[in-house]
Order: sequence, then C-alpha cells, then structure tokens
Amino acid sequence: MGPSFNEQFDQHGAWRRAFALQLKHLADWMGSHDLMDAAVQERLQRLEEQVRTDKVMVAFVAEFSRGKSELINAVFFAGYGRRIMPASAGRTTMCPTELGYDPAGAPSLRLLPIDTRLQPQGLADWRLRPDQWEEVALDVKDAEQLARSFEKVSEVRRVPVEEARALGFWSDDEPADNPLPDAEGRVEVPRWRHALINIPHPLLKQGLVILDTPGLNAVGAEPELTINLIPQAHAVVFILGADTGVTRSDLAIWREHLAAPGQSSDARLVVLNKIDTLWDTLSTSDQLSTQLQRQCRGSADMLGVPLTQVLPVSAQKGLIAKIQGDGGLLAASGLPQLEAALAEGIMGRRQAILRSAVAAGVVQLQAEATRTINIRQRDLDDQMLELRSLRGKNASVIDSMRSRIEQEQHDFESSAARIQAVRAVHLRLLREVFQQLGSRSLRSELTPLAEALQARGLKLGVRKTYAETFGRLRALMDNAQRAGTEIHEMLGGTFRQLNAEFGFSLQPPAPVQLAASVQSITQIEERHLQYLGMGNALRLAQPEFAQRLVRALGMRLRTVFESAANDLELWSKSATAQLDAQLRERKRSFARRIEAVDRIQQAASGLVERIAEIEHAERALAELEGRLRDLTRQLVALPMADDDASDTAPQALSA
Repeated sequence: MGPSFNEQFDQHGAWRRAFALQLKHLADWMGSHDLMDAAVQERLQRLEEQVRTDKVMVAFVAEFSRGKSELINAVFFAGYGRRIMPASAGRTTMCPTELGYDPAGAPSLRLLPIDTRLQPQGLADWRLRPDQWEEVALDVKDAEQLARSFEKVSEVRRVPVEEARALGFWSDDEPADNPLPDAEGRVEVPRWRHALINIPHPLLKQGLVILDTPGLNAVGAEPELTINLIPQAHAVVFILGADTGVTRSDLAIWREHLAAPGQSSDARLVVLNKIDTLWDTLSTSDQLSTQLQRQCRGSADMLGVPLTQVLPVSAQKGLIAKIQGDGGLLAASGLPQLEAALAEGIMGRRQAILRSAVAAGVVQLQAEATRTINIRQRDLDDQMLELRSLRGKNASVIDSMRSRIEQEQHDFESSAARIQAVRAVHLRLLREVFQQLGSRSLRSELTPLAEALQARGLKLGVRKTYAETFGRLRALMDNAQRAGTEIHEMLGGTFRQLNAEFGFSLQPPAPVQLAASVQSITQIEERHLQYLGMGNALRLAQPEFAQRLVRALGMRLRTVFESAANDLELWSKSATAQLDAQLRERKRSFARRIEAVDRIQQAASGLVERIAEIEHAERALAELEGRLRDLTRQLVALPMADDDASDTAPQALSA
C-alpha cells in the first residue's frame, strides 16, 4: 500500500517549500541581471504566492451520530494519544467547524454566536469582525485542554419554537425533522453558528484545512456553507452508518448538497463507518465480509458512485489501534485504505493541478525574460555591424555616424507620444472591462434576484429570475472576453507599426481566456438550483434566509469575477511591460553607441577595444540565456510529493 494521506501531504508540503525557495533564488538571480520588469515581477510573485499559500480543504459531511468527529480524530489527531474532537454518543458537532492554521494569529478557538443568523450579514462579513466572536485560547501542548475547549462546539441552548424557526432549525413543512419541544415548549438549537480553530498541527501548518459539518438541518440553513465552503473543498468525505446504510436523511444531504453536476467522482469518498458494530462471534469472517460487501454495493447504487469510492471503516477501532500501536486492529479497521484513497484522490489531483499551473507560469516567465535578452542581443548585433563598418574609415565618416545615431535617437524619443497614446487607449478599454467585472456591476445584476427572493410569500417565479440572472452574468463574462480579444487585436496592429517604424520586436501576449470563469458561473447556477425547489419553499419565504442566500451567492460570484479581472490585469501588464523594457533597452543602446563612437574618436585603439567588448558581451548574453533555461527547467522538473522524498530538497542556484 502507498503512503498514507498524512505522509503524502507531508511530502507535498516539502515540495511546496522547495519550489518556493527555488523561485526566490530565481527572482534574486533575475534581479541581479536586470531581467525583472513589472510583468516578470508580478508573475514571480503570483507563482510564489500560489505555491506557498496553496490550501487543501477536506470536508467531512454526515448526518448526526455517524461517527464523523471520531473519524477526524483517527485520521488526523491520533498522535495526541486521545480524542481531541468531541466524539461522544449523540450530537457532538452542532456547528460547522473549520480547522486550519494562520501563523499571524495565536492558537485559538473562535465561536460565532447563533444569534447572528437573525442579521443579514454572511459568514464572510462576520469573519471581518473579530470582536463579534467569542475566543478561547488554546494550549497546543496540553491535549486535555484542547479536548476540553473543543467540546464547546457541541454546546446548545433552548429557545422557543418561534426563535428556532427564525434561526432555521424548525420547519413547519417537515415536522418529522424538527427537534422535540420540552415541557416548556422550548427546543434545542446550537449555541454557535460557526467555529474557527487555529492550531499549529503539522498538516494544518502545511496548508490542510479540515471542515467538520453538522447534520442536514444545520447544513441546509446556512447557504454560505453549501454555496462557498463545501463546493470549494478539494474532497468531501461523506459518512454513513455501516449498520443502517443510506437513510432518508443521508440521501437528502447527498442529493441536495453533495451530488453536484460535473463533479469528479474521486472528489467524493463515501465511508461506511462503525463496521465494528457488525463484528460478532456468531458470524464467520466470510459472512461478515459478504454483509459488508452487500452494504457497500447498496450504498454505491443508491448514491450513484463507483463501488471503489465506498470504503468500510471503523474510526473508533482505527483510533484505538493507532494509539496502542496495534497493527492487526488497524488493518481490520479499514482506516489505512481510507487514508490511501484520500492521498490518491486528493493529493494526486491537487498536485497535478498545481504542477500544471506552475509549468504554465514558468513558461510564460521564461518567455518574457528571454524577450529582454533577445532585445539586448539585437542591439549588440547592430552595434557590431556599425563598428566593423568603421574599420579603416577617416574621422569625417565617424562624425557622420555619430550624427546619424543622434538623429535616430531624436526620432526614437519623438515616438514616445505615439506610445503614450497607445497606452491611453489600452488602459481606457481595460477600465471599461474592469467596470463590467467590478462589484458594483455584479450587485446590479443580482438586484432582480435579490428582490424576487426577498418578496413576501412563496417565490413561485423565482426560478425564471434565477435563470435570467445567471444568463446576464455569463453575458458579462462573454463581453469581457470579446473586449479582451479586441484589445489584443488593437495592440497587435499597433505593435506591428512600432516594430516597422522604430525597429522594436514587440509581440502581444496570447489573448486572455475567460472560458473557465464562464464555466464556474454555470456550475454555481446548477449546484444551487435545489434552493429554489418546492422542498425549500417555506425556507425561502423567510426574508432572513433569502438575504443569506443572496449574500452567499454574491460572495461566490465575486470571487469568480475578481479572478477574471486579475487574469486580465496580468495579461495587460505583460503587454505594457514589453514597451517599458524595450524603451529602456533602446535608450541604453543609444547611450552605448554614442559612447563607443566618442571613444573611437578619442583613441585609435578604441574601435578594437569596443569590438572585443561587444564580443565578450555576446558570449555573456548567450550564457545568461542558457542559465535562464536551466533555472526554469529546474523549477518545472522539481520532483513532486509522490517522487522520492529525498529528491525534494532544493539545490542552491548560483548567480
């Protein structure tokens, strides 16, 4: 069996650190050789930020009492030698809980009161208001204190039915799912809306984020959870009870929140937990195996996933086995198979995506730096032709050449007005595109949907408004794509003119592609159609819920639009940086050419010396280009986490 999820994630972290270090060395080297223009610097910063801060989120989703928190303990926290997440009988995770690590903050548990659901702000807004959260300091060296603090996520309070309805925990349409009122007519609801745990766990420090979600009612009542957090998870572990299989509430969670169209099947792992409840002395091992296989096959058929994605596990026995070092019990628990599936399904796919993005960025980086080297090479070639033509010529010929160079310099400087005009038109067109993709434009397009959702009564025509809204959003992105293509064509024509008139070698970068953003908009639309179905009619009738739904959609869509705008901005910088680089190099070239003629006029040996200097500079430039190829090739070829871990150590890059 291959490395466990923990081992492979650790190797992935080593690769990311090695890559970030290699990238820093490359940036220092390029800076020392004056190859760092604005576009190159931006691309280097984005690559380093992407790799250094890459997060991998694993969401654990289940109805209550499926052993979800125990599974998290077994996979991630067995090293503490005890349970860390509360995992007693009954409902333990009452509010969504995110576990991650931010070195800027102290280890802590932050809890958002459930009453904030009565206000229109979404979770993203509350994250920006730390004063509204209750904070508990954590001692990461004290497992007892950690476990005691984490128990707060399971705290509840009793409220009247009216308040429970307003908070989203009481449905008149589905009374069977409602909590039982006590003698005073009060019902139990979570005390907290959301929990954030910040601890320097080895895996969390390397970018892992664990999302522990509560049961169906709590998931469905928080649109931001199902619109933003769960869809963005790189993998979802859906836990069932081995003794019950797929229940009605399990199936409701799966269909409403997890069975997203177009979602890769290996991003969804189904765990049949508590297989130890089937172990008994009256059944043979073959009988137990047959029973488990039947349960796995039945669950796979009901959920519509491959049988290989359904894994029988005993989280409780796996945790005990890890703590006690019992290899036989660990194998029987099925936990190693789950960890291997997590490693292959999550890390394999995440590494491939990251490697692809890195390779594309490095190729563009090399192309932009090579363009600067080529400009220098062409200027050296021009100087060499001029100087060799002066061999044996008298002073008047040299004076004539100096005058010609000065005239070329004057003509070149007069081109600055043309170049500034091109920039002004380019930036004006780009600003128009940014306005289309800006937050004000997005709010405007979402206004009809917000008004339809927040109208009183049943929202019978909201599906049509929903479809029209997303149609307009796709049209906005299509318009931005067309505008980007038009800007590309305009720059191409202008660059060709400048190349012909002034000897530039300008080439606009490939036009920006926003197809992925259009696809993301469609996926968001398809993923959340269930909120508009009859099953949510009464919930939609609540103004507070409708407001939260619109805010969650707005946050998710804003991320897509900002990403598209950032891609356009980087594309624009790549184009304008060429102008800056070639203007700078050409000014230097004129200064060097005039200096060379002056030296030749002052001393007979100046011509020979200058030719020798240029020959040396040409050799140095060829070495520079070769070194650039070597350094970028090292970045792309850096071994990934599934290669030999000993190969991931970064090698020093010499200047």
